[in-house]
Amino acid sequence: MDEKKVKILLVEDNPGDVRLVHEALKNSKLAVDLYIARDGEEAMSFLRREDDHKDVPMPDLIILDLNLPKKDGREVLAEVKADSRLKRIPVVVMTSSKADEDVEKCYKLHANCYISKPVDLDLCSSIVQNIEDFWFTIVKLPEE
Repeated sequence: MDEKKVKILLVEDNPGDVRLVHEALKNSKLAVDLYIARDGEEAMSFLRREDDHKDVPMPDLIILDLNLPKKDGREVLAEVKADSRLKRIPVVVMTSSKADEDVEKCYKLHANCYISKPVDLDLCSSIVQNIEDFWFTIVKLPEE
């Protein structure tokens, strides 16, 4: 990617996990703007640029937890991938669930990948760096 900032929407309700991802991104080789949605309804409001989110940019990548209040991550994923304006945004599911049925359902809903949530900063940093390297260095994404 060029010198523009990479925009990531993290959809996560656990403050500790938000902090882990935020800390992991501090070591990024890329300029990153991290946006946080703490529940599924806020995530969809952000993505549809509704209410308090009228002026937010469209993210280049969504990191999505599954177990969220108000609207769970599976519902968010289904809505994103069913929306012609949003479906091109890569969605990385990063969740504590290791259940086969969750993995299967997320891929059926067109998640771009499924990652088990890391439990410490070193592992989180490694995973976030790999996500960045893959999605913003290796892969060619469509322009907005």
